[in-house]
Amino acid sequence: AAEPRRVSAVVFHMTKQELRSALALALVVGLRMFGLFLVLPVLALDLSRMPGGTPLLIGVALGVYGVGHLLLQVPLGLLSDRIGRKPVITMGLALFAAGSLIAALAHGVWGIVLGRALQGAGAVTGASQALAADLTSERGRNAVMGILGAAVGLAFLLALLLGSTLAAHLGGLQGLFGLTCALVLLAIAALWLLVPRTPAPRVHGAGIGAIMVTLRDARLLVLDLSALVLHAVLTLFFVAMPLLLAHGLRLPVAGQWRVYVPALLAAALVMALVLPRVRAQSASVVAVQASVLLLALGLVLLALTRHALAPCMAGAVSYFVAFSMLEANLPGLVSRLAPTTQRGAALGAYSAAQFMGVIAGGASGGVLLGHAGVRGVFALAALLAVLWLLLLLAAGTRLRQTAPTASAGSA
Repeated sequence: AAEPRRVSAVVFHMTKQELRSALALALVVGLRMFGLFLVLPVLALDLSRMPGGTPLLIGVALGVYGVGHLLLQVPLGLLSDRIGRKPVITMGLALFAAGSLIAALAHGVWGIVLGRALQGAGAVTGASQALAADLTSERGRNAVMGILGAAVGLAFLLALLLGSTLAAHLGGLQGLFGLTCALVLLAIAALWLLVPRTPAPRVHGAGIGAIMVTLRDARLLVLDLSALVLHAVLTLFFVAMPLLLAHGLRLPVAGQWRVYVPALLAAALVMALVLPRVRAQSASVVAVQASVLLLALGLVLLALTRHALAPCMAGAVSYFVAFSMLEANLPGLVSRLAPTTQRGAALGAYSAAQFMGVIAGGASGGVLLGHAGVRGVFALAALLAVLWLLLLLAAGTRLRQTAPTASAGSA
């Protein structure tokens, strides 16, 4: 049979079906992440006004979401290998919607904590990335991961801009949780109506053995460690960046979008220009190494910034460009290197490592901020990026190799 027609071959290197699948799945992921990010601009402030709104419980309400994601990413990834991606993603979205509804009806902080915990139990990032990999060929995989990454970035940007305004019109935090519930139910409908079916899973004895397969592969462990460092650095960045903007550059919270928005737009432009040209596995490895170098340079610039806008903007642009490229390329490499029948488990482990990084970055960033200030936090983030780059350079040859089990799994 003739090869399927490709859409704008020079740009996307994807079939029309792959492009439609990627856009449909990006809608599902984007709706979920928009709902998640939407409450962040007002969560701490509104909780402080509720009965029982102590600083400790506010911190618990903010962090409890990540606990479920850390604990359940791998089990749900394994389950998606056994029963299929869509049923598991639907289960996770339903839990997320239920948690949102509980939080919307809550009258105190403990109700919000319970709702956020249930939201976190819907840990389907790994299953969603595995579904994206199932729907695309290796030739178009980086592009589809880039589309998903762009959807998350757009969701974050819109939530940052609209969160406070929507809260004012919807009656505060509970209104935002109600809107989140509606958006997630819409995402479930989009998943089944717009995202194409995938072949039935072909797993024999998936379970702890699937986890052991991923743990025995040193290349997958390097990528899991990469996810941990990337998200530890992300948390360190957001520990320090708002304070740098507020105290160093005298930008109020309401005006900080003037730095974030241009940086995110620059990241989107670079991804649109570069990602379609990163198709081979070896090119993905080089792109990851170059992105980590750019990440380190951006963090060094931010560590050296005092009161000047230009180096701060350059550092922010470098950071977001590098972060966006890494968010697209790293999951694509995991999906290439993992055996097909353990892809959900491998991407679940990768996603769990992300949340381990968030927890580690938050804990170390808070301590370091008190002892070394904003510049010390950025310096630690830059040091982690440099050490990460050295690891990737040492593992570069192995990362370029295709595992025999991967090809066997797809046979």
